[in-house]
Amino acid sequence: MMETNRLLLTQATPEDIETIMTFEQDPDNRKFVFRGTYEEHLREIDDPNVGIYVVRKKESQQAIGFLIYDLDLESERFELRRVAISEKNQGFGRELFNRVFKHAFEELHMNKLWLDVYHDNEVGIHFYESLGMVREGVLRQNHKEDRGMMDQIIYSVLKDEYFEKK
Repeated sequence: MMETNRLLLTQATPEDIETIMTFEQDPDNRKFVFRGTYEEHLREIDDPNVGIYVVRKKESQQAIGFLIYDLDLESERFELRRVAISEKNQGFGRELFNRVFKHAFEELHMNKLWLDVYHDNEVGIHFYESLGMVREGVLRQNHKEDRGMMDQIIYSVLKDEYFEKK
């Protein structure tokens, strides 16, 4: 379990999969968040190199999102694969990311945290840049979605950059 001032991040169990899938299917998230199957999420829960967490409000225990990450321990890379928060514009995303950065760099001792974002996710791009993440490049027409071939922009933070800003 991880926590912040207002959030609890609890490791997902099979009972949480429906909740996670509901967040993936939410109209506000669906366009920008990959949707996994029940079986894929079950495998993620059992995989020691995957972190899958439900994000809850500390005071009410209400689930307001989730995150999924992959670890490459040999290369010390932390890939933030999916993240969604249902309650927007209240600072929960920034609070969550600050905690995830701490988890990646201070607790897991990773060298790099990275993610990709679709080129048309202007809110996400602005958010990642506001966190000080560095735009590394673009995977052009890398993923096919209902709305066409999508570019994926890669953003990252290195361990040294994280500790310099701390």
